[in-house]
Amino acid sequence: MSSPYLVPVAQLMRDVPSSTEVVFQAPFDADHEFAPRGPAETDVAPEALVDVALVLQSFSGGLRAKGRVAAPWFGVCRRCSIAVLGEARVGVDERFVDHLEPGDDEAYPIENDFIDLAPMVRDAILLELPLAPLCRDDCRGLCPYCGIDRNEASCDCVAPVDPRWATLDGLRFAGETSGESDEA
Repeated sequence: MSSPYLVPVAQLMRDVPSSTEVVFQAPFDADHEFAPRGPAETDVAPEALVDVALVLQSFSGGLRAKGRVAAPWFGVCRRCSIAVLGEARVGVDERFVDHLEPGDDEAYPIENDFIDLAPMVRDAILLELPLAPLCRDDCRGLCPYCGIDRNEASCDCVAPVDPRWATLDGLRFAGETSGESDEA
């Protein structure tokens, strides 16, 4: 079975300049080439469908792939540890060339009149994943002392006093009476 990520480009390379549109959906990692990331890291399921919509434009010696890719991701909220779902939507503008020059890390190869869009799509999606997602912008997180989810309930926990810093609690400046400064 042929991968939808493999696109024949022989005709585009013969008719410079020319362009064509490429639109498809395909699994993110159907061959399970990538090991799953850790349970606390944001990731994309191997079977998750990626939406690809690109315009391929030929130029002398290569192609330009411009458009967008999108894929669903999952992770864990950095504050309250609940499961979080989202979608990575990425604009791409990349080069594919006949001959990769040494040190040219910003281009993808054209091999046997085909381009493989999978590495470009995976790179774009993985770079767009949030490192520390939130379930919502105003997430209050977990209490560090009793572990209660502050989004659902409140607690009366008080941070313990560190004896190394306790002496500073008695420190007062001239003119200060209640522990609050006169500055506003």
